Amino acid sequence: ILPFDIIPRVIEAKVWKRLDQGSRQRTEALNLFIQDVYHDQKIINDGVVPRHVIETSPGYLPQCHGLHPPRGIWNHISGTDLIRDDAGEFYVLEDNLRCPSGVAYVLENRESMKRAFADLFHSMSVRPVYDYPFHLLDTLRFLSDREQPNVAVLTPGVYNSAYFEHSFLARQMGVELVEGQDLAVVDGYLQMRTISGFKRVDVLYRRIDDTFLDPTVFRPDSMLGIPGLMEVYRQGRVALANAPGTGVADDKVIYAYVPDMIQYYLGEEAIIPNVPTYICERDADRDFVLTNIEKLVVKAANEAGGYGMLIGPHATKAECEEFKLKIQANPRNYIAQPTLALSRVPTLIDAERLEGRHVDLRPFVLNGESIYVMPGGLTRVALKKGSLVVNSSQGGGSKDTWVLSG
Repeated sequence: ILPFDIIPRVIEAKVWKRLDQGSRQRTEALNLFIQDVYHDQKIINDGVVPRHVIETSPGYLPQCHGLHPPRGIWNHISGTDLIRDDAGEFYVLEDNLRCPSGVAYVLENRESMKRAFADLFHSMSVRPVYDYPFHLLDTLRFLSDREQPNVAVLTPGVYNSAYFEHSFLARQMGVELVEGQDLAVVDGYLQMRTISGFKRVDVLYRRIDDTFLDPTVFRPDSMLGIPGLMEVYRQGRVALANAPGTGVADDKVIYAYVPDMIQYYLGEEAIIPNVPTYICERDADRDFVLTNIEKLVVKAANEAGGYGMLIGPHATKAECEEFKLKIQANPRNYIAQPTLALSRVPTLIDAERLEGRHVDLRPFVLNGESIYVMPGGLTRVALKKGSLVVNSSQGGGSKDTWVLSG
């Protein structure tokens, strides 16, 4: 459960326009990067991103080499986390391309606000978000050549922390919610078991990690996937969203190279810059981090949910020393960033007073026939006073995000 704060976060139209443009740019560049990584590897051969950085990423899957996802799209659904400093500048904090979650909270938060503050909501000319499931369904259907493709949402099951979102989106789109045991490869196609027999699935919106998709290709102990799925996918008989292999772009070390990717593939400067980042594998960067660790935020490359992270100014000396040892033992696995003075927004505390709390923003981006950026996204708030960690697993909450019309 994600606690909900009723004070909305308001974003002006001119500010949102730049975030929209930057999100589109980043989505396009990351799709080109993933395509390149699993095909020609020009960005590696030209020395923009080191080969070993990619090949040592847990999200890099050699089994995906040579795959041709439908329409040439790998990252159909993205959730890019943004922060704003005290000067009003937005930065990209990290990319989420495998199974980005949280959009159901956006839709539910908006419905709650519309019921509670109907007059205020309409007087502010807030851009709607209710149509996200329709855009999502259009994005998924675009991946199939069939006139009326069958779409399904693949969930790990009721015990997954995001199961509510899986069922919510399936219901809103009017498609089936399935588990791996409901599916099978029959006669060369992905089929869904129904009371009237097998029914072909053309597009599968999978909400399980890549390595659980097919036990014959990835993890042999997976009970969540479908044996033979990847062969059907390779033959172009089913579309998977997001495509297997997109997790390589979730790596926080590879994140540091995204501005270079944008320049390399698009010939443009990044509209939304990264947070300045020290790559601990580089000798000079590592020396700086080890010397100044008490001033920095240190992150493990492939942890999520606020775990595997050290916030230097809030850490004890023992914690700093522990992270120094971790960095020295495996420098490839760590980056560090300055502790930015994050912007704060009014938040209702103890149902009686307003106080400033740190926030981030996760816009959701759909990449189909065209790129759609949900106007707003999930604003996560650090409810604990002075905290910089907004993750729900670390005591964070959420707000409705109001993007105003121009």
